[in-house]
Amino acid sequence: MTHGLVTGFLGCQLFVVLFIALHDWLPLGRLNNLAGIRAVDTTRRLVVVTVLSTLPFAIGLAASVYYARTGFPMWVMVWLWISYGTGAYGMLRAWWIPYLLIRDPVRAARYQQRFANTHAFLPARNGIRPDTLHVCFHVVLVVLIILLCILTFTDRGAAP
Repeated sequence: MTHGLVTGFLGCQLFVVLFIALHDWLPLGRLNNLAGIRAVDTTRRLVVVTVLSTLPFAIGLAASVYYARTGFPMWVMVWLWISYGTGAYGMLRAWWIPYLLIRDPVRAARYQQRFANTHAFLPARNGIRPDTLHVCFHVVLVVLIILLCILTFTDRGAAP
């Protein structure tokens, strides 16, 4: 395996796990709005959603770290594709389809409260304004999927 490619892949996975686990809990200045999040979701719901959302990516990261030097067995690659494929679908469904294509007033109202006063560089559209933190997360997720494609389809990540 190419050391730099795998290192970048692991770094992206670590970012995803840390983002999902922490972005609704740690104050990040104008990058998040903890008061807005708490106004929309109960602490119990946040705990459940955080644990369930983080777990598959954390398992994938742990397996990737374990097999990074020897190559990823097929079950790890399948796990990663299912996890990150589902993550990409969620990203599109939750953010980019309502932002670019299909108006979702209920989601827009929820996001306006959750992400009020957060930093954003994209204009509002269909009542949604993707905040900078989520846009950065989405960019990392896309880069991670590109790296996963390279590892999968060039045999650079395959176990011997």
